[in-house]
Amino acid sequence: MRVEGKGSFLNSVQVKRCFQTMIAGGKRHFVVDLERCPIMDSTFLGTLTGAALNLRELGAGEVCVVNANTRNQQLLSSLGLDHILDVDKDGSKHCAERKQVCDELGTCREPAISGSKTEQAEHVLECHEALAKANADNASRFKDVIEFLEKEVRSGTLA
Repeated sequence: MRVEGKGSFLNSVQVKRCFQTMIAGGKRHFVVDLERCPIMDSTFLGTLTGAALNLRELGAGEVCVVNANTRNQQLLSSLGLDHILDVDKDGSKHCAERKQVCDELGTCREPAISGSKTEQAEHVLECHEALAKANADNASRFKDVIEFLEKEVRSGTLA
């Protein structure tokens, strides 16, 4: 999977659906190419983390991140996600397959973000819960966000 542009809450639902579809189809090993992704937000990071945690629960598989720029590597490391995601820091992983994979990459067929505000809030909440689950330090980092989103989702006031 190649991320084109910013990895954010705007495209994270598509990424989540893509992972879900592929995992349901029996795929267990994923490579996420961040070469064309200048920055990621916490929701997008939580989406990648959630996929990796789902694979762990299934007992097999990995999400490998390649071609991350310095800023994205710092984000992954500072949130402790480099212990959940297989981050290729030196460009040594999947060398033989990279050209073939890049030649065969297609367009994501998952629909753009849609659904109600409640569904979107639930997705963002799920992503931040995954970040908190991935690293104990993240629980305090995202505590306020998680509490706010839980209240919003429970209140039923989102349309």
